[in-house]
Amino acid sequence: MIDARVKKAVLGKIDETVSNTGEIKKIQENLGHIPVDNRDDFAFGIAIGRIYNSFHYQTRRALKRNATEAEFAEFLDILAKKAGEIRQALKQQ
Repeated sequence: MIDARVKKAVLGKIDETVSNTGEIKKIQENLGHIPVDNRDDFAFGIAIGRIYNSFHYQTRRALKRNATEAEFAEFLDILAKKAGEIRQALKQQ
């Protein structure tokens, strides 16, 4: 089970990502010279990368270790449940 501090940070990063899609749009614009097949998927990948980074960093900071397989699986479950909300927010940018 994910430590409550890590879970809170991850959910906070998801909320931040959903409410502040402008930063992701700026990243897309700066990397516009890189050919991608689907800009929506590219934005989603950036968002997931930011959220994963938060999970990894918070696990290392709070627990002083890498996540266990069970903790990572729970993180993936959280992402799966929030994926639609994240994608919808990115489409509205």
